[in-house]
Amino acid sequence: MVNQKVTKEIHAGCELTTFVKHFCLIDMMQFKPWAITAIIAIVGVQWACVSHEAGAGYSGDTTRKDTMTYKIQKTEEEWKQLLGDESYRVLRLKGTERPFTSEFETHWEAGTYVCKGCGQELFTSDTKFDAGCGWPSFYQAMDKTKVKEILDNSHGMQRVEVVCSACGGHLGHVFNDGYGQPTGLRYCINGVSLGFRKKP
Repeated sequence: MVNQKVTKEIHAGCELTTFVKHFCLIDMMQFKPWAITAIIAIVGVQWACVSHEAGAGYSGDTTRKDTMTYKIQKTEEEWKQLLGDESYRVLRLKGTERPFTSEFETHWEAGTYVCKGCGQELFTSDTKFDAGCGWPSFYQAMDKTKVKEILDNSHGMQRVEVVCSACGGHLGHVFNDGYGQPTGLRYCINGVSLGFRKKP
């Protein structure tokens, strides 16, 4: 079951979605077929939000340990000093930023998105798309060696976590809901886990 606090915060962040949903509900009472279709689409988007949020949680999931070894190693204190509170919570404690709060969610400049923890290149702007779920979304990684995908069975769900292959920083999750993209995948990534290098 999705935590009620998380659900409320998700809906608070989806202001535009909520407005459209209420508009459609009013129209549905007049039996307009397009309104029913719109509601189904909106529910799909909001379920994507819930799936991403419910797994890691806003505060982080320190019970889910990564046993892999990464070439970039730092102490927890060093990570805290390097990243700051919010990025540390997401990258190192597997937390999740609130939807529609990332500077990169509606960022469309040409360039490369890198790991905020170590600077490794992860995604290019060419593969970024607007999924409407509140987090930066990409349909593929820059190179399959740049990220690692780890089966995540936490919180009664089966998903695939995405981490930086160099430092193990938590990036987000990858879903196969496609959104009509070339690979059929959606890498749903926390903006606070990313940095950006503008294309020269």
